[in-house]
Amino acid sequence: MSRIQLALNVDDIDAAVDFYSTLFDTPPAKRRPGYANFAVENPPVKLVLFENPSATGTLNHVGVERTSVEEVHAEADRLEDAGLTLDVEGDVVCCHARQDKHWVTGPDGQRWENYVVLADAPLPEVATACCS
Repeated sequence: MSRIQLALNVDDIDAAVDFYSTLFDTPPAKRRPGYANFAVENPPVKLVLFENPSATGTLNHVGVERTSVEEVHAEADRLEDAGLTLDVEGDVVCCHARQDKHWVTGPDGQRWENYVVLADAPLPEVATACCS
């Protein structure tokens, strides 16, 4: 099952985790310094929080979490066939996970990612500037 990803910039990661844990009645699936993500079943959404006080209350990025590399590649083919330009990132570390993904930019500049998580990434491996 694919699900929409919503990534938000927040001022205080602890307060945001408390709020969204209550709102969705779900604990975080992953928690790191300045970062948390939730795999919410109902409604099906991947909520990602980035502690970023300079951009509080803004959208960081949006995306669609896919279930396989094949799904990511099929979506890339479909989008390219439709004439869209993709920024492809295969086997990268981002959001505390090893991922296969591509990005496409909408007409208003909002970047969307299609991705699949390949594996968790240990802290020393995490890139400092990802998903931004």
